[in-house]
Amino acid sequence: MTSETITADAAGTWKLGGLPVSRVGFGAMRLTGSAAFHHGTPSDRKRSIAVLRKAVELGVNHIDTAAFYFSALRSANELINTALAPYPDNLVIATKVGPFRDYHGDWGTSARPDQLRGHVEENLRQLGRDHLDLVYLRRMRQDSVAEHFGALAELREAGLIRHLGISAVQPRHLAEAQAIAPVVSVQNRYALDRPDPEADELLRLCGEQGIAFVPFYAVAGDAEERGATTAHDDAVLAVARAHGASPAQVRIAWTLCQGPHVLAIPGTGNPDHLTENVAAGALRLTDDELARLNSARSQAG
Repeated sequence: MTSETITADAAGTWKLGGLPVSRVGFGAMRLTGSAAFHHGTPSDRKRSIAVLRKAVELGVNHIDTAAFYFSALRSANELINTALAPYPDNLVIATKVGPFRDYHGDWGTSARPDQLRGHVEENLRQLGRDHLDLVYLRRMRQDSVAEHFGALAELREAGLIRHLGISAVQPRHLAEAQAIAPVVSVQNRYALDRPDPEADELLRLCGEQGIAFVPFYAVAGDAEERGATTAHDDAVLAVARAHGASPAQVRIAWTLCQGPHVLAIPGTGNPDHLTENVAAGALRLTDDELARLNSARSQAG
């Protein structure tokens, strides 16, 4: 498929709260190096800045980031600030709080509820903003999200946060959070090669309630933070050949087919891959192709 002139508009739009965004967004995790976090080698700063600016040029107006997205030399939030500030009025920046990495890059104890304000303020400082458009509480194995989510709801009332989301949750956590404050988005792991009945249920609940569902590792698969998977089954490869597309584009297109409320956030530090990812929003899978991919998914794992 041709990708040179395809923009994010091809994927359609959804509203995060009252904020309209293109359904193909951009995940910032891979901006900082050849692999995320402390894996791989730090990225070329000029190239990462160019990728961000290219994303906006292509119509991407939803960027997903976090203060804990950093490598030995690079910070995703700093790169976003440098590349895009002063920010376009229609740009929605989502971030996550809860997990913590120290200055050496080691994962520390996840935040207590009373520490979440510090996490929010760190994102504000790094991004150079006086409020955050969307903040996810990333659950770190705690049984209940009520106390942590309640702390974020207070920061929303104080004007530091515009909208709230939850991440890495089970269906019961959505109901728990919704009883405290409106949830506009759920971000969970969800991928073509990873059957997960619990995630399917969350996807359904979000659709019924008009909540965005934002899968992570949809392209990376089992490679996770190390980058896009190279393990593609025969169904993905066959559909890719039929459309003259890449397997990654097929995975993004399948993700978008899971519902109008599903938003893709593929990440990359490569300008060519960025253009390809955005172009995937124009890929239209047939009913037969979706059936074949869904059948392969049900047999995976």
